[in-house]
Amino acid sequence: MTQALQIGESFVGDGVNAAHVNTVFGHREGPAGVAWATALATPSQGHVPFVTVLRPSLPVKPLTLFVTKAAPAGDAHGLLIWGPAQAGIAAGVADALFEGVITREQADSHVVIAAVWVNPAADDAEAVFANNRLSALTALANGARSLPDTDDVIAARNTPTNPFFTPQA
Repeated sequence: MTQALQIGESFVGDGVNAAHVNTVFGHREGPAGVAWATALATPSQGHVPFVTVLRPSLPVKPLTLFVTKAAPAGDAHGLLIWGPAQAGIAAGVADALFEGVITREQADSHVVIAAVWVNPAADDAEAVFANNRLSALTALANGARSLPDTDDVIAARNTPTNPFFTPQA
């Protein structure tokens, strides 16, 4: 049975140029479409969702809404968000379409919301691009496969860790 709403997560890379992407994928006429339109119509200070493009006037399919998780901390950070991170998300969604994670039929009937973290200290445009490209593809694939596996979550419950914190044993 196909999931009505697929939610995916992926963290790719390390250091300040790593990418953390969350995706929501679903039909335009379902909750994903409502969330997509609502987010586009209700920007907030520092968080202005926009349609992701492969190049100007060529939006990626399925239509993908880029939502930044970090408000631009300055001009350089903003350029990394709107430039290489956005290009990476567009390319990653197109890769998912090419690889069949998203079907050609879904390209016109579904939407993607990509919540994207670009570290304000990021300093390598090519790494930001590459990490976001792979992270978008991976998040969509993880959502399609309902990952993570529930047993993996239960097994890891006593050893949580992330790049910013590991609890003491």
